[in-house]
Amino acid sequence: MSAALATSLPAEIVQITTDAYTEPFWLAAKEDRLVAPKCADCGTFRLPPTPFCPECRSKAVDWTELSGRAEVFSYSVVHGFPGLPDITLVAAVLDLPDAPGARLIGNIVDVDPAVVHIGMPVTVQFSTISDGWKVPQFRPLD
Repeated sequence: MSAALATSLPAEIVQITTDAYTEPFWLAAKEDRLVAPKCADCGTFRLPPTPFCPECRSKAVDWTELSGRAEVFSYSVVHGFPGLPDITLVAAVLDLPDAPGARLIGNIVDVDPAVVHIGMPVTVQFSTISDGWKVPQFRPLD
């Protein structure tokens, strides 16, 4: 087992930018809600958000609230970060079961990196970052 639990970057150095396609995701995160864009015509989920549906090319979108549960699809353990040599990060690609076909990239926190595995169930938690925004992170499902 590893000595250091996985964490995230310090809140004050994490910044996001939004545009018309991503802002609904970030506004929901500010309210501790995980959402995903779903085509209002054919029902296809898409993350990252795009201007049109990759299946039917529709521009109609519904933002659907998700449970916050996910499964690790892939991950990488990162030891050290520029200026933060002692930090341990677990960056993951996460499958979202309530949004079939959609995947989200996020950190897994509060876990020994040695126990993270593909298929591991996790749940969302939101952490405040710079400028009052919140970012979804994931921790092992109890």
